[in-house]
Amino acid sequence: MARRQTARQRLAALSAKFEPALQAAFLAAIDDLRNGVQTARVAERLERGDVDGALRALNVDPAAFRLFEEGIREAFIGGGIASSGAVSGLRDPSGGQLLVRFDARAPVAERFMQDVALRNVRLADDVIAASRQHMVQGLIDGRNPRSVALDMAGRINRATGRREGGILGLSSVQERYVATARQDLLSGDPERLRHYLKLGRRNKSYDRTITAAIRDGKSIPATKVQEIVGKLSDSYLLLRAETIARTETIGALNASHSATFDQLVADGKVTANQVRKIWRATRDSRTRDSHAALDGESVGKDERFSNGLMFPCEPGGNPSEICNCRCSLDYRVDWFANLT
Repeated sequence: MARRQTARQRLAALSAKFEPALQAAFLAAIDDLRNGVQTARVAERLERGDVDGALRALNVDPAAFRLFEEGIREAFIGGGIASSGAVSGLRDPSGGQLLVRFDARAPVAERFMQDVALRNVRLADDVIAASRQHMVQGLIDGRNPRSVALDMAGRINRATGRREGGILGLSSVQERYVATARQDLLSGDPERLRHYLKLGRRNKSYDRTITAAIRDGKSIPATKVQEIVGKLSDSYLLLRAETIARTETIGALNASHSATFDQLVADGKVTANQVRKIWRATRDSRTRDSHAALDGESVGKDERFSNGLMFPCEPGGNPSEICNCRCSLDYRVDWFANLT
């Protein structure tokens, strides 16, 4: 007889199934947004100093993230089905089986998906915020408006037909890293070039070019800087896609696990005070110290853990607590909790 999976094992298996698809959906959404940019119109508006007009020419629309939203929904439903299957193995004190069928139309499930839709609107807002930051800095630096537009949307790779190297899709913080890297590389200042070489996400195949410029006291050609910075942008975009996909996947899976017990309570099969949840840390070298300390902490079903979260990767939680978290939840039913 096969051994029943632990909550941690079940989460890892489901994450491996849903996370790659969610990452691909996010990158596809960014491709869609980049292809929708009217670069000539953006450049023309920037020549006038009309940043708001240039932003409108980006054609950023939350609808670009619909497939990404659907991927989160699939993870949520898949997690709920797996959780309800695991819960259905429990028995009450009389020996009866605790049967539950995950209902994706239950109020708590509907609220979760409404929140996902709102988060996708915020993703689109983030794209606009980083783009505004990029445009304003470009105007301050006196850069060519066309270059500013292309550095934002990316340049078309003739071999793949895709736009590459743009900042569209990066967070505002990542956009600043890219802007600083561009300024460092164009400066010709050996100290600033060394500063670039400290970036962990840089493409190291260009290190020889940069170290040679430092050694020979020569500037790096602008076309080469454009190429280097484009690769850095792509690296940051991949990092963001990985982080968002992992965080959203784990959040959806843990949310559906929580929703399964909400449904049990709503159906009257258990009472809320009979259910306790236990934080399970992944317990490897990548686990946050704060989450390792949480491992095994037990609270009531409707109570928050000591870090303020209802469950690992709770949507809307502090980014320092939820980003890239891989922790899971265990639930325990105390059938005698109502006895006095």
